[in-house]
This record gives sequence, structure tokens and C-alpha cells, in this order.
Amino acid sequence: MDRDDRPVEECGVIGVSSPAGEQTAQLAFFGLFALQHRGQEAAGIAVSDGHRARMHKDTGLVTHVFDAASLAPLAGYHAIGHTRYSTIGASSAQNAQPFLLETMHGTLALAHNGSLINAA
Repeated sequence: MDRDDRPVEECGVIGVSSPAGEQTAQLAFFGLFALQHRGQEAAGIAVSDGHRARMHKDTGLVTHVFDAASLAPLAGYHAIGHTRYSTIGASSAQNAQPFLLETMHGTLALAHNGSLINAA
């Protein structure tokens, strides 16, 4: 297979949905731990309870970014998580994902694998 025929980005992305809203952040954490090989620069999890979005992210490995105290306030029905392998931009907390975006319909959490150019 030619290099041009394969994905070149390596980030890890996971989504979790729980109708009961039980342990979504914890499940996302374990998913990110399993995906750690896809990105080791930063990790983050965003959750939503349908009314409010909460997030925790930072640079470092999944087990350095999260502990019981940082996961506890992340309660909700839906979660997305991300491990970062940078292809563009500095390896910094500012570039860690997910991102929370305010829209006219409420807060949106976004995580992606790749590059968004001129998205501001």
C-alpha cells in the first residue's frame, strides 16, 4: 500500500452515550486509555447532560490528565474524548481537544482527527 493511500493523522477519538447517564466520562477515560497509542501529547473529555457541557483537558498522557477528582464532575448522558497527535500547531494545552463552541442552539463539543484550517 502506498503511503498516500493511508490515513496520516493519528489522533484517538471516542464517543460514549448512556441513556441512564451512568459513568460516561469514566467509560470515555477507559476508551482513551486504550487509544493512547493514537496520540500522546494531550487528552480531553467533554460531557453533556442535555443542558450543560463540561470538559477537562490538558497536555500529557491520559493517566496524567485524568484522575478520580477530575472525572467526578464530568456527569452527563453523552461524552466525547480525544488523544492528540499533532500534525499542525504547537503541542500545548490550548490545542488540546475537545473544544467547546458556543452556538445559538447551545454549547457544542467538537473533537476531530486532522487539521482545520482557517476555521475561526
